[in-house]
Amino acid sequence: MITRFSTLYVGHIELERCGLAGTPADDRRYPNERLVEVFDTAVALARAADTLGYETLWLAEHHFQHEGYECIPSIPMLAVDLAHRTERVKIGCAFNVVPAWHPLRLAEDYAVADILTKGRVVFGVGRGYHTREVETFGNPMLDAEANRELFEEQVEIILTAFREESFSHRGKHYTLPPEVPYRGYPLKEITLVPRPLRQPVEVWQPIVSGSARGLDFMARHRIKGVISATAEELVQRWVRDYQESARRHDRALQLGEDLILGFRMCIDDTAERAIQRARPYFEEHAKVMAPLGMLRYSEEHARAVAARQPQSPTSATLENGVRNRSWLCGPSGDIVAYLKDVERRYPGLDHVMIGWAIGTPRAVMVEQLTRFAREVMPAFRP
Repeated sequence: MITRFSTLYVGHIELERCGLAGTPADDRRYPNERLVEVFDTAVALARAADTLGYETLWLAEHHFQHEGYECIPSIPMLAVDLAHRTERVKIGCAFNVVPAWHPLRLAEDYAVADILTKGRVVFGVGRGYHTREVETFGNPMLDAEANRELFEEQVEIILTAFREESFSHRGKHYTLPPEVPYRGYPLKEITLVPRPLRQPVEVWQPIVSGSARGLDFMARHRIKGVISATAEELVQRWVRDYQESARRHDRALQLGEDLILGFRMCIDDTAERAIQRARPYFEEHAKVMAPLGMLRYSEEHARAVAARQPQSPTSATLENGVRNRSWLCGPSGDIVAYLKDVERRYPGLDHVMIGWAIGTPRAVMVEQLTRFAREVMPAFRP
């Protein structure tokens, strides 16, 4: 039964001339005083989500985006600030780009945020998809296999550091602690200081290609999954594959349990008006993400995502996104009806996330958060 709702903000600034006919993505460059707009927007969205009854505001970590698209480099630091400006809403990491970190530095930063916010930060991990950020930090992105191998070792280190009073690790990429003398004794183990107070730490990860290896890794470590802005035919398969992976690791989950299902959305009086309002931001998002191979509106797109192949920004239309239910555009009553159908199909699903395409203005996001909270969420209250 769907009982929880959250929203996603990836960290874009106010953009002019959005859409395929607008400013090319690579021609955008903004001064620092514009790029820092994201923090005021994050405050506005956090306060709206807090007031309107959303469970979590999810944020995305990214780096070096002078184009103004995804401009939040540290979610734990921002989360502490937002938690002190709000009363109850959680701040979710969607997601910390683990290969951009030393795993113990990320573990420490999350632990501090967990303590300072009294448990209002939700941990999340991802492999990344921007070569510019991951490779700049000295780790692989072009080599997808090396990226996955590093990510898996890093996550295992983080989870061990959260859980164990003291630990050591010997792997391909890390020897922790290093074999050095310390105050007269050989260093054999190390302790994360501080460790999170809330144990076990709830961990979320995006499901972007539905690979068997990725799902098995999540199931083995009891990592929960987020499927967002993805064609319905892919969602149906990945939900079942996630359940089956959990079963192989001795966990019996209902269909949809331990998952969040996310949609991009525009509520208006008619589907036509909603599509018209959302179109320039849909197209801007496609301009940003297609060259990175990150659209998931079809089986063809999913194959490109898995292979890290560029896609064409014109290979998807908003009308197709509405048909395949990666986008929900139309009157609130239609959205309620569709989510009720989703609820019937996935009896274990209890959490839905809504979001908007890159470029959607702050005022529009707040207006849509408000309409969804007042016109859709009441249909799912006990």
